[in-house]
Amino acid sequence: MHKALSSAFNTIIPQHLIKKLNLLGLNTSLCNWILDFLTGRPQAVQIGNSISSTTTLSTGAPQGCVLSPLLFTLLTHDCAPTHSSNHIIKFADDTTVVGLISKNDESAYREEVQRITAWCRANNLSLNVDKTKKMVVDFRRAQSDQSPLINDGSSVEIVKSTKFLGVHLADNLTRSLNTSSITKKALYFLRRLRKAHLPPPILSMFYRGTIESILSSCITAWFGNCTVSDRKSLQRIVRTAEKIIGISLRSIMDIYTTRCIRKAHSIMDDHTHTPLTHILHPPTIRKTCSTRVLEKRCLIFTVYCVPLCIVEMTRKAS
Repeated sequence: MHKALSSAFNTIIPQHLIKKLNLLGLNTSLCNWILDFLTGRPQAVQIGNSISSTTTLSTGAPQGCVLSPLLFTLLTHDCAPTHSSNHIIKFADDTTVVGLISKNDESAYREEVQRITAWCRANNLSLNVDKTKKMVVDFRRAQSDQSPLINDGSSVEIVKSTKFLGVHLADNLTRSLNTSSITKKALYFLRRLRKAHLPPPILSMFYRGTIESILSSCITAWFGNCTVSDRKSLQRIVRTAEKIIGISLRSIMDIYTTRCIRKAHSIMDDHTHTPLTHILHPPTIRKTCSTRVLEKRCLIFTVYCVPLCIVEMTRKAS
Protein backbone atom coordinates (compact mmCIF):
# COMPACT_ATOMS: atom_id res chain seq x y z
CA MET A 1 0.00 0.00 0.00
CA HIS A 2 1.30 3.41 -0.99
CA LYS A 3 0.60 6.10 1.61
CA ALA A 4 0.48 9.70 0.39
CA LEU A 5 1.11 12.52 2.86
CA SER A 6 -0.46 15.95 2.49
CA SER A 7 2.12 18.79 2.37
CA ALA A 8 4.58 16.70 4.35
CA PHE A 9 7.46 19.22 4.39
CA ASN A 10 5.13 22.06 5.42
CA THR A 11 3.91 20.27 8.54
CA ILE A 12 7.28 19.68 10.23
CA ILE A 13 7.34 21.07 13.75
CA PRO A 14 10.97 22.19 14.31
CA GLN A 15 10.93 21.63 18.08
CA HIS A 16 9.66 18.07 17.59
CA LEU A 17 12.37 17.44 15.00
CA ILE A 18 15.11 18.77 17.29
CA LYS A 19 14.06 16.34 20.04
CA LYS A 20 14.49 13.45 17.63
CA LEU A 21 17.84 14.75 16.41
CA ASN A 22 19.04 14.92 20.03
CA LEU A 23 18.01 11.30 20.51
CA LEU A 24 19.98 10.39 17.38
CA GLY A 25 23.10 11.88 18.95
CA LEU A 26 23.51 15.12 16.98
CA ASN A 27 25.46 17.72 18.91
CA THR A 28 23.70 20.72 20.45
CA SER A 29 25.34 23.31 18.18
CA LEU A 30 24.11 21.56 15.03
CA CYS A 31 20.61 21.15 16.48
CA ASN A 32 20.48 24.85 17.36
CA TRP A 33 21.63 25.77 13.85
CA ILE A 34 18.86 23.64 12.31
CA LEU A 35 16.28 25.12 14.69
CA ASP A 36 17.37 28.63 13.74
CA PHE A 37 17.22 27.68 10.05
CA LEU A 38 13.63 26.42 10.31
CA THR A 39 12.13 29.12 12.54
CA GLY A 40 11.50 32.82 11.94
CA ARG A 41 11.62 32.57 8.13
CA PRO A 42 10.12 35.65 6.41
CA GLN A 43 8.02 34.87 3.34
CA ALA A 44 6.21 37.02 0.77
CA VAL A 45 4.54 36.44 -2.60
CA GLN A 46 5.30 38.56 -5.65
CA ILE A 47 3.10 38.68 -8.77
CA GLY A 48 4.43 41.11 -11.33
CA ASN A 49 5.16 44.36 -9.54
CA SER A 50 2.84 43.55 -6.62
CA ILE A 51 4.30 42.14 -3.40
CA SER A 52 2.26 40.81 -0.52
CA SER A 53 2.88 41.62 3.12
CA THR A 54 5.58 39.54 4.83
CA THR A 55 4.62 36.56 6.99
CA THR A 56 7.01 34.89 9.40
CA LEU A 57 6.98 31.07 9.29
CA SER A 58 8.16 28.88 12.15
CA THR A 59 6.86 25.51 10.92
CA GLY A 60 7.76 23.29 8.01
CA ALA A 61 10.90 23.13 5.88
CA PRO A 62 11.62 25.29 2.80
CA GLN A 63 10.49 23.73 -0.47
CA GLY A 64 13.31 23.15 -2.96
CA CYS A 65 15.98 23.15 -0.25
CA VAL A 66 18.39 20.20 -0.40
CA LEU A 67 18.31 19.97 3.39
CA SER A 68 14.52 19.49 3.62
CA PRO A 69 14.34 15.84 2.39
CA LEU A 70 17.17 14.89 4.77
CA LEU A 71 15.44 16.54 7.73
CA PHE A 72 12.18 14.80 6.86
CA THR A 73 13.98 11.46 6.62
CA LEU A 74 15.47 12.00 10.08
CA LEU A 75 12.02 12.96 11.38
CA THR A 76 10.55 9.67 10.15
CA HIS A 77 13.45 7.41 11.14
CA ASP A 78 11.42 5.87 13.98
CA CYS A 79 8.57 4.86 11.66
CA ALA A 80 9.59 1.20 11.42
CA PRO A 81 7.63 -2.06 11.05
CA THR A 82 6.73 -4.02 14.16
CA HIS A 83 6.00 -7.33 12.40
CA SER A 84 8.62 -9.35 10.54
CA SER A 85 6.17 -10.05 7.68
CA ASN A 86 5.91 -6.33 6.89
CA HIS A 87 8.34 -3.93 5.31
CA ILE A 88 8.20 -0.12 5.12
CA ILE A 89 9.89 1.61 2.19
CA LYS A 90 10.48 5.33 2.65
CA PHE A 91 11.84 7.83 0.15
CA ALA A 92 11.54 11.41 1.40
CA ASP A 93 7.78 11.92 1.85
CA ASP A 94 6.75 8.76 -0.08
CA THR A 95 5.91 5.80 2.15
CA THR A 96 5.01 2.27 0.99
CA VAL A 97 3.94 -0.57 3.25
CA VAL A 98 4.61 -4.08 1.89
CA GLY A 99 2.97 -6.97 3.72
CA LEU A 100 3.30 -10.74 3.22
CA ILE A 101 -0.11 -12.34 3.80
CA SER A 102 0.03 -16.01 4.83
CA LYS A 103 -2.97 -18.33 5.26
CA ASN A 104 -5.36 -15.42 4.58
CA ASP A 105 -4.32 -13.80 7.86
CA GLU A 106 -4.10 -10.04 7.29
CA SER A 107 -4.10 -9.08 10.95
CA ALA A 108 -0.38 -8.17 11.11
CA TYR A 109 -0.60 -6.09 7.92
CA ARG A 110 -3.76 -4.24 8.98
CA GLU A 111 -2.34 -3.61 12.43
CA GLU A 112 0.79 -2.14 10.81
CA VAL A 113 -1.27 0.21 8.65
CA GLN A 114 -3.28 1.43 11.64
CA ARG A 115 -0.10 1.91 13.68
CA ILE A 116 1.47 4.04 10.92
CA THR A 117 -1.70 6.12 10.73
CA ALA A 118 -1.50 6.75 14.47
CA TRP A 119 2.21 7.57 14.14
CA CYS A 120 1.39 10.18 11.48
CA ARG A 121 -1.15 11.85 13.79
CA ALA A 122 1.38 11.95 16.63
CA ASN A 123 3.95 13.59 14.34
CA ASN A 124 1.61 16.24 12.89
CA LEU A 125 1.46 14.50 9.48
CA SER A 126 -1.78 14.21 7.54
CA LEU A 127 -2.56 11.30 5.23
CA ASN A 128 -4.10 12.06 1.85
CA VAL A 129 -6.65 9.23 1.69
CA ASP A 130 -7.61 10.03 -1.92
CA LYS A 131 -4.02 9.41 -3.06
CA THR A 132 -3.45 6.37 -0.83
CA LYS A 133 -3.69 3.20 -2.94
CA LYS A 134 -3.51 -0.52 -2.30
CA MET A 135 -2.27 -3.13 -4.78
CA VAL A 136 -2.60 -6.88 -4.24
CA VAL A 137 -0.16 -9.36 -5.82
CA ASP A 138 -1.81 -12.78 -5.68
CA PHE A 139 -0.98 -15.73 -7.96
CA ARG A 140 -3.11 -18.32 -6.19
CA ARG A 141 -5.59 -20.21 -8.36
CA ALA A 142 -8.38 -19.69 -5.85
CA GLN A 143 -8.22 -16.02 -4.96
CA SER A 144 -10.38 -14.70 -2.16
CA ASP A 145 -12.16 -11.36 -2.16
CA GLN A 146 -10.22 -8.59 -0.46
CA SER A 147 -12.01 -6.98 2.43
CA PRO A 148 -11.77 -3.17 2.37
CA LEU A 149 -8.93 -1.55 4.25
CA ILE A 150 -10.14 1.38 6.32
CA ASN A 151 -7.71 4.24 6.81
CA ASP A 152 -8.76 7.39 8.68
CA GLY A 153 -12.40 6.41 8.30
CA SER A 154 -12.21 5.99 4.51
CA SER A 155 -11.84 2.86 2.42
CA VAL A 156 -8.52 2.59 0.55
CA GLU A 157 -8.91 2.06 -3.19
CA ILE A 158 -7.57 -1.24 -4.59
CA VAL A 159 -5.80 -0.67 -7.94
CA LYS A 160 -4.40 -2.95 -10.63
CA SER A 161 -1.29 -0.83 -11.07
CA THR A 162 0.55 1.97 -9.32
CA LYS A 163 3.56 4.21 -9.86
CA PHE A 164 6.41 3.76 -7.41
CA LEU A 165 9.34 6.20 -7.61
CA GLY A 166 8.76 6.74 -11.33
CA VAL A 167 8.30 3.04 -12.21
CA HIS A 168 4.88 1.60 -13.07
CA LEU A 169 4.10 -1.60 -11.15
CA ALA A 170 1.29 -3.98 -12.16
CA ASP A 171 -0.37 -6.56 -9.95
CA ASN A 172 0.68 -9.33 -12.38
CA LEU A 173 4.32 -8.17 -12.09
CA THR A 174 4.72 -7.65 -15.84
CA ARG A 175 6.64 -4.65 -17.21
CA SER A 176 4.51 -3.86 -20.27
CA LEU A 177 2.75 -0.95 -18.57
CA ASN A 178 6.06 0.63 -17.57
CA THR A 179 7.45 0.12 -21.07
CA SER A 180 4.44 1.69 -22.78
CA SER A 181 4.55 4.72 -20.47
CA ILE A 182 8.23 5.27 -21.35
CA THR A 183 7.82 4.90 -25.11
CA LYS A 184 4.87 7.32 -25.28
CA LYS A 185 6.88 10.34 -24.15
CA ALA A 186 10.27 9.61 -25.65
CA LEU A 187 10.90 11.34 -28.99
CA TYR A 188 8.47 14.25 -29.42
CA PHE A 189 10.81 17.06 -28.33
CA LEU A 190 13.81 15.52 -30.09
CA ARG A 191 11.89 15.68 -33.38
CA ARG A 192 10.92 19.30 -32.70
CA LEU A 193 14.56 20.23 -32.08
CA ARG A 194 15.57 18.47 -35.30
CA LYS A 195 13.00 20.50 -37.23
CA ALA A 196 14.58 23.62 -35.74
CA HIS A 197 17.85 22.53 -37.47
CA LEU A 198 19.89 22.14 -34.29
CA PRO A 199 23.31 20.50 -34.91
CA PRO A 200 23.94 16.83 -33.96
CA PRO A 201 26.08 17.65 -30.88
CA ILE A 202 23.18 19.61 -29.33
CA LEU A 203 20.68 16.89 -30.24
CA SER A 204 22.98 14.25 -28.77
CA MET A 205 23.34 16.24 -25.55
CA PHE A 206 19.55 16.59 -25.33
CA TYR A 207 19.08 12.85 -25.94
CA ARG A 208 21.53 11.82 -23.22
CA GLY A 209 20.18 14.34 -20.72
CA THR A 210 16.49 13.61 -21.20
CA ILE A 211 15.52 10.61 -23.34
CA GLU A 212 18.28 8.25 -22.23
CA SER A 213 17.71 9.21 -18.59
CA ILE A 214 14.01 8.32 -18.99
CA LEU A 215 14.82 5.01 -20.70
CA SER A 216 17.38 4.05 -18.04
CA SER A 217 15.57 5.25 -14.90
CA CYS A 218 15.74 2.38 -12.35
CA ILE A 219 16.63 0.09 -15.27
CA THR A 220 18.44 -2.44 -13.05
CA ALA A 221 15.16 -3.13 -11.24
CA TRP A 222 12.79 -3.68 -14.17
CA PHE A 223 14.59 -4.34 -17.47
CA GLY A 224 15.70 -7.87 -16.58
CA ASN A 225 12.06 -8.95 -16.30
CA CYS A 226 10.91 -7.35 -19.57
CA THR A 227 9.54 -9.51 -22.36
CA VAL A 228 11.25 -9.71 -25.74
CA SER A 229 8.52 -7.49 -27.17
CA ASP A 230 9.08 -4.83 -24.50
CA ARG A 231 12.83 -4.84 -25.09
CA LYS A 232 12.32 -4.42 -28.83
CA SER A 233 9.99 -1.47 -28.21
CA LEU A 234 12.62 0.23 -26.05
CA GLN A 235 15.42 -0.48 -28.53
CA ARG A 236 13.24 0.91 -31.32
CA ILE A 237 13.29 4.25 -29.50
CA VAL A 238 17.10 4.22 -29.51
CA ARG A 239 17.26 3.34 -33.22
CA THR A 240 14.79 6.08 -34.13
CA ALA A 241 16.81 8.59 -32.10
CA GLU A 242 19.93 7.51 -34.01
CA LYS A 243 18.22 8.33 -37.32
CA ILE A 244 17.01 11.71 -36.04
CA ILE A 245 20.39 12.74 -34.62
CA GLY A 246 22.57 11.04 -37.24
CA ILE A 247 25.03 9.38 -34.85
CA SER A 248 25.42 5.97 -33.21
CA LEU A 249 23.95 5.60 -29.70
CA ARG A 250 24.32 3.01 -26.95
CA SER A 251 21.79 0.18 -27.12
CA ILE A 252 19.36 -0.30 -24.27
CA MET A 253 21.06 -3.61 -23.42
CA ASP A 254 24.45 -1.89 -23.15
CA ILE A 255 22.97 0.69 -20.78
CA TYR A 256 21.41 -2.07 -18.67
CA THR A 257 24.64 -4.08 -18.50
CA THR A 258 26.71 -1.02 -17.55
CA ARG A 259 24.30 -0.05 -14.80
CA CYS A 260 24.20 -3.62 -13.43
CA ILE A 261 27.98 -3.87 -13.29
CA ARG A 262 28.17 -0.48 -11.58
CA LYS A 263 25.60 -1.65 -9.03
CA ALA A 264 27.50 -4.90 -8.58
CA HIS A 265 30.72 -3.06 -7.71
CA SER A 266 28.92 -0.81 -5.21
CA ILE A 267 27.41 -3.87 -3.50
CA MET A 268 30.68 -5.76 -3.44
CA ASP A 269 32.44 -2.78 -1.90
CA ASP A 270 29.89 -2.74 0.93
CA HIS A 271 30.24 -5.98 2.90
CA THR A 272 27.33 -5.02 5.17
CA HIS A 273 24.94 -4.89 2.20
CA THR A 274 22.12 -7.33 2.88
CA PRO A 275 21.86 -8.86 -0.63
CA LEU A 276 25.60 -9.62 -0.56
CA THR A 277 25.38 -11.57 2.70
CA HIS A 278 22.23 -13.26 1.41
CA ILE A 279 24.12 -14.53 -1.67
CA LEU A 280 27.24 -15.62 0.19
CA HIS A 281 25.21 -17.36 2.92
CA PRO A 282 21.89 -18.29 1.32
CA PRO A 283 19.17 -19.55 3.66
CA THR A 284 17.91 -23.10 3.37
CA ILE A 285 14.45 -23.15 1.83
CA ARG A 286 12.26 -26.22 1.70
CA LYS A 287 11.25 -26.56 -1.94
CA THR A 288 7.53 -27.13 -1.75
CA CYS A 289 5.32 -27.01 -4.84
CA SER A 290 3.91 -23.62 -3.87
CA THR A 291 7.44 -22.29 -3.28
CA ARG A 292 8.56 -23.36 -6.76
CA VAL A 293 5.52 -21.80 -8.38
CA LEU A 294 6.05 -18.55 -6.49
CA GLU A 295 9.72 -18.45 -7.48
CA LYS A 296 8.88 -18.92 -11.16
CA ARG A 297 6.02 -16.41 -11.26
CA CYS A 298 7.37 -13.87 -8.82
CA LEU A 299 11.16 -14.05 -9.18
CA ILE A 300 11.65 -10.32 -9.68
CA PHE A 301 9.79 -9.58 -6.46
CA THR A 302 11.79 -11.82 -4.15
CA VAL A 303 12.95 -10.17 -0.95
CA TYR A 304 16.41 -9.45 -2.33
CA CYS A 305 16.18 -8.84 -6.06
CA VAL A 306 19.75 -8.94 -7.38
CA PRO A 307 20.55 -8.92 -11.13
CA LEU A 308 22.23 -12.05 -12.45
CA CYS A 309 25.53 -10.32 -13.15
CA ILE A 310 25.75 -9.23 -9.50
CA VAL A 311 25.25 -12.84 -8.38
CA GLU A 312 27.95 -14.12 -10.73
CA MET A 313 30.45 -11.38 -9.82
CA THR A 314 29.88 -11.96 -6.12
CA ARG A 315 30.42 -15.72 -6.41
CA LYS A 316 33.66 -15.18 -8.31
CA ALA A 317 34.85 -12.71 -5.67
CA SER A 318 34.13 -15.20 -2.88
